[in-house]
Amino acid sequence: MVITYLLTTPYVYHIYVDYKITVAVILLADFYTLRKDVETISERVEEIRGGAGLKLLEKNLAELEEASGDSSLWDDRVKAQQTLQALTDVKEKIKLLNDFKAQVEDAETIVNLTEEMDSIDTSLLEEAAGIIKELRKALDRFELTQLLSGPYDKEGAVISITAGAGGTDAQDWADMLLRMYVRWGEKQKFKTKVVEKSMGEEAGIKSATIEVEGRYAYGYLSGEKGTHRIVRQSPFNAKGLRQTSFSGVEVMPLLPEEAVVDIPEEDLEYSFSRAGGKGGQNVNKVESAVRITHIPTGVTVRCTEQRSQLANKIKGLSRLKAKLLVIAEEQRASEIKQIKGDIVKAEWGQQIRNYVFHPYKLVKDVRTGYETSDIASVMDGELDPFIKGYLKYKYSTSMSTVEEQS
Repeated sequence: MVITYLLTTPYVYHIYVDYKITVAVILLADFYTLRKDVETISERVEEIRGGAGLKLLEKNLAELEEASGDSSLWDDRVKAQQTLQALTDVKEKIKLLNDFKAQVEDAETIVNLTEEMDSIDTSLLEEAAGIIKELRKALDRFELTQLLSGPYDKEGAVISITAGAGGTDAQDWADMLLRMYVRWGEKQKFKTKVVEKSMGEEAGIKSATIEVEGRYAYGYLSGEKGTHRIVRQSPFNAKGLRQTSFSGVEVMPLLPEEAVVDIPEEDLEYSFSRAGGKGGQNVNKVESAVRITHIPTGVTVRCTEQRSQLANKIKGLSRLKAKLLVIAEEQRASEIKQIKGDIVKAEWGQQIRNYVFHPYKLVKDVRTGYETSDIASVMDGELDPFIKGYLKYKYSTSMSTVEEQS
């Protein structure tokens, strides 16, 4: 009754009408913005579907399905696995392209429905806006994968972080990088696991190894390999002086243990030690930790996360193979024996990215020039702009090289 009475009061009534008109105008503006977004994303979906060659993909699918049904498929185990993997890849790509179309059609249906209604339903607008937001992210990821053509880009990844120059500050910085990559993996909905961590004396870590299981994880993360430099006021210095520290990051594909790589046994050197940290009765009592060195190159891996020496040896050998394969690819060597040692030096002049916390805030990639002042988001795993920038830089560099050679 009070509300009814107030609305009969001329002054209050005019305020109420003005409020309703304002809300209607705002909703209408939101609708027009949404409709424009839907039109734009629809055009982008059509361009991507057209550029992906959907008809050719469907033809490839039919051929691969026929090949996978051949009774002689498993006569050649390696070829059979390649055929089945190619079949899975094509199926996933076609499904993804069809999902893009279905999602944009859902958003278009909401827009068309809203145009026919007497009033704007905010819940429908929010639903359509949510579809567009997620679709935009999915399209960005799809376009990134088109820049990935390396033989191991589709695999998971193994990230190794090692504290470099800078003492306790460097060890703390290595721990910060560890959290950054774990957060990135979680945001990508990848299975992320810290499999090895060697703690620092005072704070942070000396080294750590992360396994990231997910499609294209290695392709995305391969550009993170290198030295990462931090500039900040040291929390370990009583005077709070500015400190520069370094940590090295290595990235390898997460290959199956049975990956075919020919490494002569005489080229390998094994050493064993006691594993540190938690892990059961064997830890600190049995020499279960394994260190494997590839003698010709000096490339070394260490594996401690398994409880037995044999399991660590198998796991470590798999990682060594992955590391050598990556180096061979980077050095364009046709065989493992042709490669040279490749060690990330965590020291001044070697950095790929600078993280400045003081006297100002800035993260800048030395290779691409991409930078941001939102350092908190970067340390919380928001690495996609840097990853995208590097992949585009790598692609354009490779294209320029091809043009120069032709």
